[in-house]
Amino acid sequence: MKLLFLTSRFPYPTNKGDKLRAYYQIKEISTQNEIHLVSLSDVNIDKSEVEHLDKYCKSITILYLPLWRRLLNLTRAFFNNKPFQVNYFYTYSFQKKINKLIEELKPDHIFCQLIRTALYMKDQHHIPSTIDYMDALSKGIQRRIPIASFWMKPILKTEYARLKNFENLAYEFFNHHTIISSVDRNDIFHEKNKTIQVVQNGIDTAYYNSKDVEIKYDLVFIGNLSYPPNMHAATFIAHEILPAILSKFPQIKILIAGSNPTSKVLKLQNKHIDVKGWFNDIRDAYCSGKIFFAPMAIGTGLQNKLLEAMSLGIPCITSAHANRSLHALHMQNIFIGSDVKDYINHITELLENKDLRHQMGKEGRLFVEKNYNWNMANEKLYSIFNSKQGDKQK
Repeated sequence: MKLLFLTSRFPYPTNKGDKLRAYYQIKEISTQNEIHLVSLSDVNIDKSEVEHLDKYCKSITILYLPLWRRLLNLTRAFFNNKPFQVNYFYTYSFQKKINKLIEELKPDHIFCQLIRTALYMKDQHHIPSTIDYMDALSKGIQRRIPIASFWMKPILKTEYARLKNFENLAYEFFNHHTIISSVDRNDIFHEKNKTIQVVQNGIDTAYYNSKDVEIKYDLVFIGNLSYPPNMHAATFIAHEILPAILSKFPQIKILIAGSNPTSKVLKLQNKHIDVKGWFNDIRDAYCSGKIFFAPMAIGTGLQNKLLEAMSLGIPCITSAHANRSLHALHMQNIFIGSDVKDYINHITELLENKDLRHQMGKEGRLFVEKNYNWNMANEKLYSIFNSKQGDKQK
């Protein structure tokens, strides 16, 4: 099958959730199909990054959005009633290039990741297509409104309303629809949202295997540190958890690591907290801690950071909110908390019991091996591509 794969970011390196999902989908699907990757990008892509994906793709097209174009697109968003993040990635010149590429390639199927790319497929009714919502982006924005600054609240409220409507509208552009979890599927505002098929993420358990690294930290948190839900979690660790646990563990050491740490996150560093950017081998960051702690209170979708930590055999503590998509079992393969008191109790229990840490780490690894497999996830995706069901609305 000849597949055109459209993304709003270049899928490598895998330092963000959408890039990781696209990368492993491309890697697996390319073993049986001809992949033609088209990636929008607001950053310059290094030659080595392109070369990494060359082995999986028949062709790669990168459509670069310069700053002036991004600013113009966002300005237009104030007048056309489309979501800011859809406008951000859409330009008519790119539409013409994509249309021409489709005409030349004559793909058997078009696969679009995130509704940010959906507008490019609005009029491509003659080719079978799939939209991967990934998450319910509107719900993610809605959850950020209560904690947003005064000037951001009206912008987020506007974006939430627009995203909710556009997620509904974008459904009609495609034959097939996928999403990471049933929780997110229920948050898509469309009368046929139950027809959206759940295609989970997987985990490369061969790569994310236990690694011999010096343990320097009691707690580790990892994520894209410019993403508001991760910034919120990092701030919660520094401002709520650390002060509450110092009396029990006065020498506690915490690592907060990940790509693009903002100035706000960098300011969290102190004698108990190290803040570091992206690691060349992120396993070194995970394995340098006794416990992986992800107190996620906002955001949507499946937390890949939890899959990676569990696959590495590191005992994990997270929120009930994050576990809604993960479906791990409290006190069997993960610890789940809902407030500071819960988290402190779980951290204390694990720090004081090395055998329990080992057991929870082992059970976490078994959990992801059984439930999160890229082969299984991508077989389902491939079956969707081959399906004749789900005609678009005319």
